[in-house]
Amino acid sequence: MGSQHELPADRSYSKPLGIRFLEYIKKAKLSYESHQAIVLIVTFFAYASYHATRKTTSIVKSALDPQSSDLGLKFPWRITYLSAPAESKGLSWVLGDGWAPFNGSDGTALLGQLDVAFLSVYALGMYFSGHMGDRMNLRIFLTVGMVGTGLFTSLFGAGYWAKIHSFYYYLIVQMIAGLFQSTGWPSVVAVVGKWFGKKKRGLIMGIWNAHTSVGNITGSLIASALLSYGWGWSFVVPGLLIAFMGLVVFFFLPVSPESVGAYREEDEVDSLRKSEEEEGVTEPLLGSNTELKEKAVGFIEAWKIPGVAPFAFCLFFAKLVAYTFLYWLPYYISHTAIEGKYLSNEAAGNLSTFFDIGGVLGGILAGHISDRLDARAITAATFMYCAIPALYFYRSYGHVSVVMNVALMFICGMFVNGPYALITTAVSADLGTHSSLKGSSKALATVTAIIDGTGSVGAAIGPLLTGYISAESWSAVFTMLMGAALVAGLLLTRLVVAEVAARISESRSQGGSQTGSEAPELDV
Repeated sequence: MGSQHELPADRSYSKPLGIRFLEYIKKAKLSYESHQAIVLIVTFFAYASYHATRKTTSIVKSALDPQSSDLGLKFPWRITYLSAPAESKGLSWVLGDGWAPFNGSDGTALLGQLDVAFLSVYALGMYFSGHMGDRMNLRIFLTVGMVGTGLFTSLFGAGYWAKIHSFYYYLIVQMIAGLFQSTGWPSVVAVVGKWFGKKKRGLIMGIWNAHTSVGNITGSLIASALLSYGWGWSFVVPGLLIAFMGLVVFFFLPVSPESVGAYREEDEVDSLRKSEEEEGVTEPLLGSNTELKEKAVGFIEAWKIPGVAPFAFCLFFAKLVAYTFLYWLPYYISHTAIEGKYLSNEAAGNLSTFFDIGGVLGGILAGHISDRLDARAITAATFMYCAIPALYFYRSYGHVSVVMNVALMFICGMFVNGPYALITTAVSADLGTHSSLKGSSKALATVTAIIDGTGSVGAAIGPLLTGYISAESWSAVFTMLMGAALVAGLLLTRLVVAEVAARISESRSQGGSQTGSEAPELDV
């Protein structure tokens, strides 16, 4: 069990009320490992709830727009009714007749516009959220984001009972929900990054990143189960769920070791060494005095950290591929004959979960391999290159049989989501504690936001382009996806070359006393 020590009396720190309650029940301080377990569990379910609310829209689309034949996205924004048109008022409450204004001939286009608006605001908000997250208490910041997400997700569903048929109501609600959603990822990665050092960060975060798929699957199941009671419930229940998880975060999440006075044995050694050098004053590795002296890294400075820009632009193309699958895979499956037969929307939705399951394995493998090789760029680039033939084979042979479709879809999910998971977790945490920051942890949320925010721009563009291109040819869509995967891998070329050179240099010096040693790594 890792050791810990008390902060000196003149240091101030505050524990979440839930942690104090657990220590009161236990009648002893929680160990460092216990705090780590709490962090992993709380952040796992917190971000799973974010994805559960995000997934509901794609499930409810079939209820809002059951029979639209318009597959493309149209601009400018459509001017729609402030109330339901006369011919649809009597039908809108029936599940099979859709909901105005989405049950018209351009219903799919309107729903696509909601997706683009949500993802665009989400991507833009990510940059601001990272900047704010490094300057605020992450526990409070995350709580506000989750409760706000729950509120506006529920307000979207409230349109069902309020009989709201204005497109702009749903558009504005989705945009504000996207803004609150952007608080999640920079915050949870920053918290986990502060509790786990680099040594096993890839594997730990690879497993932890399964929350994305768990949230997607949970959101799908909840939304689907509640559709028969009225589509509004499919939004309200996930909204209440994430608001509840926001309260759990507020009461139980320790945002950093110093915030709860828990330290590892190596931190104590560092503190003792520093005390000998600084007039006998014991200083923790990232003590509160140090934290006060630290200046949060600026947005432009964060971009200049070595590796941030290449990984950010790599994620742009990786997320373009991943989110195209997220938003269009069920539709593609239901409109592609498998063994000469077309699957129902429900069957296609269930089948599409194998992409997420493959993504879980891909994230774990990418994290473990990158830990073993100590080569994040090599691992991410290799996965992206492997995604190219996987996408080709899925498009060419996925129609042969259901088993073939599932197998190839699983492989696509593994290679597409593997680097996506690695870059948004372990890589972001690594770069947020880069050696150039000289021990500061005040760049974690900013770096995470830059990388995932840039990726989210690609996430918005991919589904948008697919809406246009798919109306002409799905083969063209897959060509676009393969091209994006190729560019994603090529963007990491310089970093791959550097890592290969480091591995060669390391192998040549294996006989020396400093075999395999590299620049000192900072555990946070």
